[in-house]
Amino acid sequence: MTTVLITGASAGLGAAFARGFAAKGCDLILVARDKDRLDGVAGALAREYGTASEVLPADLLDETGLAAVAERLADHTRPVDILVNNAGFGLPAPFPYSPVEDEERMLDLLVRVPLRLTHAALPGLRERRRGAVVNVSSVAGLLPTGTYGAAKAWVTAFSESLRVDMEPHNVRVLAVVPGFTRTEFQERAGMDVSALRDAVWLEPEAVVGQALKDLALRRPVSITGRRYQAYALAARHLPRAFVARRMARRRRPPAGPDA
Repeated sequence: MTTVLITGASAGLGAAFARGFAAKGCDLILVARDKDRLDGVAGALAREYGTASEVLPADLLDETGLAAVAERLADHTRPVDILVNNAGFGLPAPFPYSPVEDEERMLDLLVRVPLRLTHAALPGLRERRRGAVVNVSSVAGLLPTGTYGAAKAWVTAFSESLRVDMEPHNVRVLAVVPGFTRTEFQERAGMDVSALRDAVWLEPEAVVGQALKDLALRRPVSITGRRYQAYALAARHLPRAFVARRMARRRRPPAGPDA
């Protein structure tokens, strides 16, 4: 039986990954801060799929919580076969207008946390010569989009490098690079996305479905939809100075007396 640990599993892409792996008959370890929401997800999965879910409430920005999840990943008596690094959040304002403490917290969750958890999981995966690491990145990482985009660029580059390192050990590594997806992410970040057309939005199930296909095919990167695949291709080949100027026009300081 395959066991999958998913961070940020209480909603959004994390909950969609839980449903996707549950449909394949996997056992789950669900990680997030809110125990009540995790219990709700676990109960729904048990009713729909008969899935056994271990609920592991943890604040990954707290050293105690992070250490507890890392310890669970490193437990050789209860092996974890697949790690999904999904937890994250965004900020509404560009870097110069955000409190530096918020920027640091976001950078920790998007970079330091997956680094620590992946490092904890790898010895067991390498020893058993099977399993996978799935890192949720973003198309924001293809463009100059502040700390969030820089962190997601790191996630993609880290995943591609790790894939090379782990290939001799038969361990798969996948970077999932979604575009705008209908989750709580934008609302929690305080982002105004009212101007976005319906055509740009992805459903979480579509992102996860594509990711699971790409994982099975041992692809390095998963991008859902032709629109975002073309977007990624253009972002890689357009001059960086041109892209930076275009993105700068879209970023504005927050409204207020100091704007």
